[in-house]
Amino acid sequence: MSFSTETRNIFKTQLEEIRNGGIFKEERIICAPQDSDIEVEYPIGSEHKEVINMCANNYLGLSSHPEVIAAAHKGLDSRGYGMSSVRFICGTQDIHKELECKLTTFLGTEDTILFPSCMDANAGVFEAVLNEQDVMIADRLVHASIVDGMRLAKAQNDTYKHSDMNHLEQKLQLHQDKRIRLIVTDGSFSMDGDLAKLDKIVELAEKYNAMVFLDDSHASGFIGKTGRGTQEHCNVVGKIDIITTTLGKALGGASGGCVSGRSEIVEMCRQKARPYLFSNTVAPVVVAGAIAVLDIISKTTERRDKLERNTEFWRKGLTEAGLIIKEGETPIVPVMLFNAKLSQDFARDLYGEGIYAVGFFFPVVPKGQARIRTQLSAAHDIAHLEKALAAFKKVGEKYGILHKTKQEVIDMYGM
Repeated sequence: MSFSTETRNIFKTQLEEIRNGGIFKEERIICAPQDSDIEVEYPIGSEHKEVINMCANNYLGLSSHPEVIAAAHKGLDSRGYGMSSVRFICGTQDIHKELECKLTTFLGTEDTILFPSCMDANAGVFEAVLNEQDVMIADRLVHASIVDGMRLAKAQNDTYKHSDMNHLEQKLQLHQDKRIRLIVTDGSFSMDGDLAKLDKIVELAEKYNAMVFLDDSHASGFIGKTGRGTQEHCNVVGKIDIITTTLGKALGGASGGCVSGRSEIVEMCRQKARPYLFSNTVAPVVVAGAIAVLDIISKTTERRDKLERNTEFWRKGLTEAGLIIKEGETPIVPVMLFNAKLSQDFARDLYGEGIYAVGFFFPVVPKGQARIRTQLSAAHDIAHLEKALAAFKKVGEKYGILHKTKQEVIDMYGM
């Protein structure tokens, strides 16, 4: 047979090496709706345990909001379970167009096109709009889905040092002979939680006649005064040519993504983007829920404001506890541990204290940059965060890393 014992042993050996290295990824089974408090089965086969969730993308706490669930039920009843088709054949309903219009209004763009996910949006947009005469110049920390999408395009691929505007300007000068120069960046960088210097990027784009691409998945709904994202935070609404974002994080947490921006770009995606042309339409139940989400966050900034307060409390608390965190202002707050095994052990001990968080290490983050990425939600109350802080202090004290420098932690545990 093709999958011989010899072949099987190759993979068994590789998996065993991962396990022995202390970096084997273990899934925790959630046995409840996504929320600040969840029931988890870990390890698999054990009794359920109620824990505080500190690592979900549920920034606005809308994943199980009653109005969103009610809208999803209504969508299921009125438009069915699934479309069984792609958009241009028989997969477009009135509610798909309604959601696209609402996203366009919310993001302040000219048009929007839905994709099954933001990963699909990023996989499709570059190939659809660029050719071998063009160049993509990306921040070196852009999301993996952007990297994959860029690889599929025929355009030249270049990078600039993370948030280094001088280096970006050098690259723009270098590529003045290209037909189109596309600057590519995340809005909020998902592993570090820092924000792109989008105002400076737009200035350079205007100076060198370049376009700007923004993946705002970890910002849409809660960054900016009214949650319009990094573009609002940096006061450049209407100046971003291509925005991709997701419905799978703050905007309901289910699935789906989009490309939003210049009308011609959106139409090119409608005509040529392969994930759009060859993937089933976003399910009606998801679309109906997402419409309700946009209605909720367009009426009030109450949840976004609470999230901001929670973020300030959490960042201050971790710093005072003596843990090393990445500086920033977003609800993505990485607790830096630098050692992969330590991040796994730390997360396991946190779980023992009733806190659900996950250790991140290479290849998810660079080698020597292992961490526990904590994420705040509007669903968290201060009581949740106080309990979580107590747990982080207790576990940090166990491993002797409180009030230590980066080098001291590395000297203790290595990279």
